[in-house]
Amino acid sequence: MVNTLPYLAFSMGLMSSFHCVGMCGPIALALPVQQGNKFVRFTGLLTYNTGRAFTYALLGMLLGTVGSSLVWLGYLRYLSVFSGFLMLAYVFMPAQLDRHFRTPAVWQKYIQRLKTQMASMLRSKSAPAWLALGILNGLLPCGLVYLALMSSLATGGPVKGGIFMLLFGAGTFPAMMAVGFFKQWFTVSLRTKMRKLTPVLLAMAGILLVVRGLLIHYPDSVQSSTQTITVCHGK
Repeated sequence: MVNTLPYLAFSMGLMSSFHCVGMCGPIALALPVQQGNKFVRFTGLLTYNTGRAFTYALLGMLLGTVGSSLVWLGYLRYLSVFSGFLMLAYVFMPAQLDRHFRTPAVWQKYIQRLKTQMASMLRSKSAPAWLALGILNGLLPCGLVYLALMSSLATGGPVKGGIFMLLFGAGTFPAMMAVGFFKQWFTVSLRTKMRKLTPVLLAMAGILLVVRGLLIHYPDSVQSSTQTITVCHGK
């Protein structure tokens, strides 16, 4: 089951990208690269989206580190099952989750300052500014990103968690790159149709995480602790 996680991460990013087009697409369209030639647009959009993927990977490593501690404590199984049920709850009970998990006022103020910094970077025509813009954009609140982070927490290690979120970010690349070149294709009707597939994928991911948690086996520490240890006594 563990080997399926990379495919799950990329698939989640791919399907989430149509949500990203609606939420973050305007930022990509507002980049100054839109006035340049195709090469400038490509490199600018690639730089911006690389910044987003970098932030996702860093957050995945941080949560994967927490997950590694839970592995040592023997709680990874429960974490995987909890992540799966949370994902299923997001699909079948979104209104209830939104009512019980509201954004704290302190976090809202932080997000407002973050958006102000991003607005100033949109006026810059330098690649470092576009990269920094993508890095900050990865910190904006997004329910689908949070679900992916919960899955990275269940990977049980910083490297695995970072790779999981990096693949998630890579899955958002095709749509986010395409919106900069073919924005006329991404109509409201198309985005609506593609968003209908997102709950299906999230439900499949939730079931996968639950089953994965149930199938996790830990070493038999009891048996190892009851082995006879030979002690040599000096005379």
